[in-house]
Amino acid sequence: MAGQKPKNPEVHATYLPKDKKSTKPFHDTPMLDQLVDGPWPSFVTGLKRLAHDNNMSVDLLGQLEHSYKTRIGYWKGGTVSVFGYGGGIIPRFTELMGDDGKPMFPESKEFHTLRVQPPAGNHYSTKMLRKLSDSWNKYGSGLIAFHGQTGNIMFIGTTTEKTQHFFDEINEYGWDLGGAGPCVRTGMSCVGAARCEQSCTNEMKVHRSLVNNFLDDMHRPALPYKFKFKVSGCPNDCMNSIQRSDFAVIGTWRDDMQVDQEEVKKIVAEKGRKNIIDNVVSRCPTNALSLNDDNTLDVDNRNCVRCMHCINVMTKALSPGKDKGVTVLLGGKRTLKIGDTMGTVIVPFMKLETDEDYEKLTGLAEETIDFWAENALEHERVGETIDRIGLVNFLEGVGIDPDPHMINHPRTSNYVRLDDWDAEAEKWKNRKAAN
Repeated sequence: MAGQKPKNPEVHATYLPKDKKSTKPFHDTPMLDQLVDGPWPSFVTGLKRLAHDNNMSVDLLGQLEHSYKTRIGYWKGGTVSVFGYGGGIIPRFTELMGDDGKPMFPESKEFHTLRVQPPAGNHYSTKMLRKLSDSWNKYGSGLIAFHGQTGNIMFIGTTTEKTQHFFDEINEYGWDLGGAGPCVRTGMSCVGAARCEQSCTNEMKVHRSLVNNFLDDMHRPALPYKFKFKVSGCPNDCMNSIQRSDFAVIGTWRDDMQVDQEEVKKIVAEKGRKNIIDNVVSRCPTNALSLNDDNTLDVDNRNCVRCMHCINVMTKALSPGKDKGVTVLLGGKRTLKIGDTMGTVIVPFMKLETDEDYEKLTGLAEETIDFWAENALEHERVGETIDRIGLVNFLEGVGIDPDPHMINHPRTSNYVRLDDWDAEAEKWKNRKAAN
């Protein structure tokens, strides 16, 4: 299979520029070329497009082809930084050497990645995107990822010498490095109220408040391990903050859901009662919805768990309540020492309206990071510290009183309910007596 040609080379060629400006000839890449087969664009096509203008990308393709043949990765880390910073750059040096002891692919012997903080909510102008692309084409490989898991713009592939030049240029027009290493990482927030009617908080202000407060911890790694902020404007949690961040801020409400009964009737008339019962009412995880005979909808707000399904399906008829704020969760992460963990509710509801409210939120983050930094083991995330020392001890350490609403797993069973308990107990007694 190594020498097999793509079945549809014309599709691959469609995405390549006509004129080659790079001075280095392309390496033979029969294995990579197999990945361009089929009707869809391939990352190999993208790399070859960059290689037409960039010698670094030419040698990158050569090293990648060699790795495919040997099934071995040849990148090692190191230390690369810009003046005054200790993080934000992921160093990559090649270990692939020729018989003469020199790099087999010299143009890509250094292939560092710079993490740059995106704007809150990922709001860009096309003018700014072009400026960033022009700067990276000047100093790097041209390969950019919008965005990495942490949220940064990933500028992939440059040399140690050019790292400082690129940073200086983009810093002049307003950009800063993000986090890399054992530090506070770049925060993420959803697009929020700019495009979503379900927004329950000012996502971008929360995002900027947290990030601006912890810039020093972001640029100079000094923590046991990484610490991530993510902000979602409503319980839909489009940032997946519950499972991807150590400190999750999610917009919510604490009064009754808003119901426009006239819109409910229109939707029922349009889609039919059976459709609404099957796809909305029956799918409520706590049976908090009921459709009346006159096609109005009753909501048992006491049992509503803000899953957002009914609001997403019946957007015009249902909307979040008016008493809005945020829920704060700690400890979400992917597999490390104890496997995947979901965030644990620390603050069930917090209003965010005044400057004092935002100071309270950043103060909670400071207490959390300080206590975790002093008590965590090396390479231990917040969720693992909570698991190791217990939630009660962690709450005491950050100065929060325990609350019955603090949960580490959402309620998912429809069968455990305490309303009408006495009536159900009476039925059980009667059946027992009858038998």
